[in-house]
Amino acid sequence: MNRTERTPEERAEELLRQLSTEEKLHQLTAQMVFDIGEGYEERRDPLRGCYRNPGHFMHQDGKISTPGEVARRINLDVKQSMEAQPHAIPPLEHGESLHGAQWGMATIFPQPIGLASTFDPDLVGEAADVIGRETAAVGVRQALAPVVNLARDVRWGRSIETFGEDPKLASDMGAAMCRGFEKNGVAATPKHFADNYADGGRDSNYSTHSERELREVYLKPFEACFREGGAHGVMAAYNSLFNGLPAHANPWLLTKVLREEWGFDGIVVSDYGGVDGTAGAHRIAADMPEAVALCLEAGLDVTLANLDYRDIRAAWDRGLLTEEVLDRAVLRLLTLKFRLRLFDDPYVDPDEADRIVRCEEHKSVALRAARKSLVLLENDGMLPLCRGKVRTLGVFGPGADVLPTGRNYSGPYAHLWEADDVRSPLAFFREHADGVEIVTGPDSEIPALAPKCDAVLYFTSIVEGEGLDRSDLRLPAYRTAASKDEAAVIVDKAELTIEVDQEASILALAKANPNAAVILMNGAPVDVTAWRGAVRAILEAWYPGEGGAEALWETLWGENNPGGKLPVSWPKSVGQLPLFYGYKPSGRGYGYENNDGRPLYPFGYGLSYTAFALSDPSVTKTASGWEVSLDVANTGAYDGDEVVEIYLTSRHTKVVRPVKELVAYRRVSVQKGETVRVTLTVPESVTSYYDADMVFGPHGGDFTLLIGTSAEEILFEEPLA
Repeated sequence: MNRTERTPEERAEELLRQLSTEEKLHQLTAQMVFDIGEGYEERRDPLRGCYRNPGHFMHQDGKISTPGEVARRINLDVKQSMEAQPHAIPPLEHGESLHGAQWGMATIFPQPIGLASTFDPDLVGEAADVIGRETAAVGVRQALAPVVNLARDVRWGRSIETFGEDPKLASDMGAAMCRGFEKNGVAATPKHFADNYADGGRDSNYSTHSERELREVYLKPFEACFREGGAHGVMAAYNSLFNGLPAHANPWLLTKVLREEWGFDGIVVSDYGGVDGTAGAHRIAADMPEAVALCLEAGLDVTLANLDYRDIRAAWDRGLLTEEVLDRAVLRLLTLKFRLRLFDDPYVDPDEADRIVRCEEHKSVALRAARKSLVLLENDGMLPLCRGKVRTLGVFGPGADVLPTGRNYSGPYAHLWEADDVRSPLAFFREHADGVEIVTGPDSEIPALAPKCDAVLYFTSIVEGEGLDRSDLRLPAYRTAASKDEAAVIVDKAELTIEVDQEASILALAKANPNAAVILMNGAPVDVTAWRGAVRAILEAWYPGEGGAEALWETLWGENNPGGKLPVSWPKSVGQLPLFYGYKPSGRGYGYENNDGRPLYPFGYGLSYTAFALSDPSVTKTASGWEVSLDVANTGAYDGDEVVEIYLTSRHTKVVRPVKELVAYRRVSVQKGETVRVTLTVPESVTSYYDADMVFGPHGGDFTLLIGTSAEEILFEEPLA
């Protein structure tokens, strides 16, 4: 058997036998070097096994590095590492790829909450394929994405990073992203395993969820990423779990569930500083050497990012770290490096990187994703705007003249994402007005300017993101958010100041001109109750990415019909939280003294410029489940998309089950005046569940499919035989 015929596992085992203890210990540590200027090579330790890619830090002092320049820098790093190591082991370069490759100015897609709103996993897979290509093109071979935590309390500042509240939707989207990364030779790394926030949406606080809740809800998207998405990485979460152990040092999570039950064969990496938290925040380790040993023993493999090598060396020297545990982790990392062909093809082509990054094909996918991510929440007929009738358009608000990418994993260190051919909504509208006068000014001038316009728009802005959890869902007024923690380095949480009372401005706008609409630029629901009734339309744009301004312009004029649906339940106020549609039955009721407990906008909700009628459902039993077919007719005046949603409800089960669960959905395009027959597949496995002894299986019950267009808009009920 020649070298190329051996499996990655066999090649890794052979190499492992040749390594010294020092080489093994170095492989399990990573480094992040901030300054890529003079003396960088001396500060970079070439013996480490993994690195934060330097491209993230190359765009400084107003200079933007090209993809080719990033590729050349990473090639040099790889060369330096391989030449310095006795066995020429190439490093694994990692980086964020949440909604675009974050090493620089790569193609930027809608934030994940917007991608989830498309209800189109195939499109999300296309986006992930682009991100994977642009990640691999410069030599970054591990993507610290997707985030498949569930946003069931939208006070959590990181709700923007998620695919929403539903396990089925997040599983499909997460698996699609993982496949897109992995097909390009990039190790997908779903995070944060597991749970990652607690009561009140408090980031990284201890999980209050039981093992049942974790298995029934929060672990499902992770399992899908490995079983269906083929992910070869996973990042542990900062929080502790029901069994009293931090996720980083939790053998139940990292070994029993992940490897023994799910068969995961990749590497487990720490979140940045997560190992430190075992000794610091969680207080279960006496010092860093003990913390490292506890985490590796539990199933962690690689420590990100700047763990002092002396700490892992001390763990070994003090006998806290056994050879068996050390070899197990190193073997996993080496196997992945062979699997990614880092030993065989360690370098990339800088010219190819320049050719493909943000090529026209990639930008077109970003534009399609932006179009499909928009959700129409309210519309009394104002939208779409009518050419000829709207000759003067007012554009106001703090979100109008900002690139619609969101300040969350959207650009490199110390430099917000930008591109010569991408505009803010205001700038794009001005360039493409085509006979329409664009009127704008500060909010203080709204009373004077708005009456002169045929229609007016207000673009909002909020303060959110990692480390910015919210206790108030209203649009912020006079807020400044600035972070000096390490997270700001990664997520580009630049200082953000909002200097206007947005709610007051919206009410003033509607008073000055009744033909008013609000464009929401946000990553999680906001409380709209103070002004919702004053405006004629509300369009949820999320942060639609580099194609966002064009998609919004098209949508406002009816060239694109919004067909996105909400991936989260939208509360009337913060007092309803946590709020999600798949709750378990109450013993008495759901409401409050002044609130019926129902959401303002339910999960799966979204309006259209046209109208749809669903009819003639049929359910057919198959060998593996059921096929559900029905007609979808477009009865309105515009071509458009509808999302058919199928939920499962049950009775007479052995344990209490959710009142409903999403089990299938399909986004379908229908031209005006036409009808299409749609068929969806419901797998038989949806009728299995955990019994009282936590045994998963088909324990029986009466099951019914609920067919509709949102979690609240159920049109048909079909019992399953």
